[in-house]
Amino acid sequence: MTTGTLALIILVAILAQVAVVVLLGFYRRRRQYRDLDGRGGGSRTLASAPASEQPASEPSSLGEAWTGFREFSVQRREFEDESRSICSFYLVPCDGKTLPSFRPGQFLTFRFAVGDPAEGESKNVVRCYSLSDSPRPDHYRVSIKRVPAPPDHPEAPPGVSSGFFHDHVQVGDHLMVRAPSGHFHLVEEEPLPIVLIGGGIGITPMLSILNSVLERGIGREIWLFYGVRNGSEHVMKGHLRTLADRHDNFHLHVCYSAPGEDDVEGVVYDHRGRVDLPLLRNTLRLARYQFYVCGPKPMMESLVPGLEEWGVDSGDIYYESFGPATLVKHEKPALAATDAQPVNITFSRSGKRLTWDPAAGSLLEFAESNGIDVDSGCRAGSCGSCQTALTAGEVEYSQQPDADIDPGHCLLCIATPSCDLVLEA
Repeated sequence: MTTGTLALIILVAILAQVAVVVLLGFYRRRRQYRDLDGRGGGSRTLASAPASEQPASEPSSLGEAWTGFREFSVQRREFEDESRSICSFYLVPCDGKTLPSFRPGQFLTFRFAVGDPAEGESKNVVRCYSLSDSPRPDHYRVSIKRVPAPPDHPEAPPGVSSGFFHDHVQVGDHLMVRAPSGHFHLVEEEPLPIVLIGGGIGITPMLSILNSVLERGIGREIWLFYGVRNGSEHVMKGHLRTLADRHDNFHLHVCYSAPGEDDVEGVVYDHRGRVDLPLLRNTLRLARYQFYVCGPKPMMESLVPGLEEWGVDSGDIYYESFGPATLVKHEKPALAATDAQPVNITFSRSGKRLTWDPAAGSLLEFAESNGIDVDSGCRAGSCGSCQTALTAGEVEYSQQPDADIDPGHCLLCIATPSCDLVLEA
């Protein structure tokens, strides 16, 4: 055997080894991504768990989304906290058909009448509530907090829609519901570790995300920082603790801002105080995360900018303030007077002609700030309640509308004027 032949044999052997290593690496990476997508992992839920804790069905086995409103029946209702201020409603479709999937974090839109129809005082109301569980083929769940009158204004009326659900919606009642929608939801395309931050009833979309990730056996690390006043308002206390005990990739941190006498730190809750940036910095290791934040406006106004100041990329922060009804927006500097010509908005039914104020945010907020009453629901372009006839002019949308818009109409909640407008409001 010549030296050249021997060298050729050695070269071929080396190339073969490299090819084997590359193929093995490709196979492992492919399997990792398959597992992260939920197709290769196993569920750790108990076989005897109740319906709300059964493994979520894969989206491919679920039904198709519907248009307009669909009739649902209340299968059961269940209080989720000691103070009985938060009640879950389990909804099944009256037509018996399989339900479509949804993206964890999205919400349902309800239409119902409040008041006494016999006395001519009935009024249709549209409201949105976050789904609080994983996608199921046979039912949806929403968890609704009763909204009392403000402590500093006890004479003010309590929440109309939450009071309706708590006081009047019983097992067997029927409700009209639009298909799940909303732009606040789990982003699954990039398998980063997840940080969920829920304040008060802002825990509901976090429950949907949390249950979905853990039940599908996805290996992503997930942290939940849950802030509430005390143990009497702690939602699904046992469920959250059970999940933390069962899943090594789930880290639970409960904060009480005003713990009661029976609330023992380190046993019932983990941290005294509110969820804030110092807590996050002291708890999370230095890495890139996806942050999902939902809670009262003061918490949002401090945490979201604080995360950005900490160095978190704004593209990794997803946030919503107490559900779709009050989306939080980053403040944008208003254009100087010399940068654009004034835009005039005419509300034909109200007989008002006003100069557009960019600081208003949306046409809906602009109308409300000027005493013009417009029906609204989700305030996120999904329910269509604020759809208004546009007689003249054009609008721009801050995001893609989910609702179907009739010709010659616009959605005021996500619209701003691009020129002078005439609206039938």
